Amino acid sequence: MSHVLAIDQGTTSSRAIVFRSDISIAATAQAEFPQHFPASGWVEHEPEDIWTSTIATCREALKKAGLDARDIAAIGITNQRETTVVWDRVTGQAVHRAIVWQDRRTADICARLKSEGHEPAISAKTGLIIDPYFSGTKVAWILDSIPGARARAERGELMFGTVDCYLLWRLTGGKVHATDATNASRTLLFNIHTGGWDDELLKILRVPRSMLPEVKDSSADFGESRPEWFGGAIAIRGIAGDQQAATIGQACFSPGMIKSTYGTGCFALLNTGTTPVNSTNKLLTTIAYQLNGQRTYALEGSIFVAGSAVQWLRDGIGLIKNAAETGPLADQSDSTQSVYLVPAFVGMGAPHWNPRVRGALFGLTRNTGPAEIAHAVLESVCYQTCDLWAAMRADWPEAEAANIVLRVDGGMTVSDWTMQRLADLLDAPVDRPMIQETTALGAAYLAGLAAGVYPEPSKFADNWRLEHRFKPNMSQATRERKLKGWARAVKGLLASDEGEAL
Repeated sequence: MSHVLAIDQGTTSSRAIVFRSDISIAATAQAEFPQHFPASGWVEHEPEDIWTSTIATCREALKKAGLDARDIAAIGITNQRETTVVWDRVTGQAVHRAIVWQDRRTADICARLKSEGHEPAISAKTGLIIDPYFSGTKVAWILDSIPGARARAERGELMFGTVDCYLLWRLTGGKVHATDATNASRTLLFNIHTGGWDDELLKILRVPRSMLPEVKDSSADFGESRPEWFGGAIAIRGIAGDQQAATIGQACFSPGMIKSTYGTGCFALLNTGTTPVNSTNKLLTTIAYQLNGQRTYALEGSIFVAGSAVQWLRDGIGLIKNAAETGPLADQSDSTQSVYLVPAFVGMGAPHWNPRVRGALFGLTRNTGPAEIAHAVLESVCYQTCDLWAAMRADWPEAEAANIVLRVDGGMTVSDWTMQRLADLLDAPVDRPMIQETTALGAAYLAGLAAGVYPEPSKFADNWRLEHRFKPNMSQATRERKLKGWARAVKGLLASDEGEAL
């Protein structure tokens, strides 16, 4: 039993990866599943699609590796965070499609909570801000919008969970309703200082306590899978939200270490140690991981649109046929043009947090074409990261003195063009690791740690290997000019929400 099976359930696809005891990859499988957009700013998934794609990829990965359940020491789960599922305690039937983390439908609920003065108390306890991004208002919306749902919930008939919790419940045949501290910390219902569900928050958001899962360490006993899924029962020993799992996979175990994951969105986490840092720049204070009852905290910046902007180029407006074309196309752009995309397709995340604004292109000329738009799309991800990094330095002065190197992962990091531009605009080194599957690796490590396959964090960190370091080579004058142009574009977009002229 020297292998670990990692389930990486993401926003657009489900993946399964089998890791060996030396953290090398034995096999991988991936399956995309449908996205549903029933209204502007609404994003949904069918829970059954999440489940069936997860099981299918796990079976495929095991088959490719030539392994069966007897060879797997443990399963680790990592998941798209904040995505919300409410289901029947007996039948397992979801009462509504899963409401995805990107979904903006609860903006009015959030505005009401703010107007009632709840944000200071909620932020103090959760480290979060009131925003449709988080799970709590999504649960409230389901209970209020689905006929009979609130009454059923109050009778104890309904269960709530993020995707990790839902998969765990299904994998264990309904025996275990649990989550880990990282996922719980993203709900607006969990007190990150006491480490438990908070009665005041539950009352404010009108969520019955009976719906909530048990909260465990990130590396813990989560039960075992039903034998019929994989030809034998397998212990489930690790769970973490995808961004926290990537932090672990990047071995960011020391305060001051930072990772940024570029998938559908972009998420940067800065390890701040065992003391939570309160942000004054609209970053989130979150739990990076919890081991042996000890919580480690992070400052997080959340960008809603990163890789999905490249998907928009491909699927939305048809400028490219595959993502790999984007970098070479951007390299052909006219350097005299200054085109900026502010990709607020579903509002803006940190450090602006405006759910109402929508995306815009600035600086278009008659000569603007596909190359310039591709250039603007890739640079938009870099600019947003710069905004996060500036906010982190302002919130945590230790970061300024740490000479921090950014560790990156996720699908967009295969683009050398994008990573070089990121280093140029940050004016800091950007390190891409040998193992790109850091999110899945983090889940595997948590499971393998509990199962005795992997060593303690400090020794695991010794296994991290650099594939390439991107060093900044842009002039200070060019960097400042480009960042000022981005700031003007963001200001113009935010002004549009206030009814001002662009």
